Amino acid sequence: MIIKIINSILILTAVFMGFKQGTAMFSAKPEMTEMFGKWGFDKTALMINGSITIVASVMILFPKTFIWGNFLMAAGILLIICFHLMDKDLKGVLIELPFILLNLLIIYLQHPLKNSI
Repeated sequence: MIIKIINSILILTAVFMGFKQGTAMFSAKPEMTEMFGKWGFDKTALMINGSITIVASVMILFPKTFIWGNFLMAAGILLIICFHLMDKDLKGVLIELPFILLNLLIIYLQHPLKNSI
């Protein structure tokens, strides 16, 4: 029971952070356009990436789309990590690492309502 509560908190954290970052990308916040712009993303590509991030974060909430949502979220984070590695920006990689580990951890712990629905 305690594991399910902890996992629920972790899931809500991942969803909140994913939604927040997705919204920042979709609305082309200056820090997002600057970061993704150096990797060749124009405003449209940034909006698409933001939309996918928002959809992925919402998908995490539902047991039937839980794995796919986590997969999409982790893939987006991995993309950012790869871009940071191309730039030899280890600080950027270290900033993203906890987020991908969070997705992997909640996949391992599984959706708390998986067997209830």
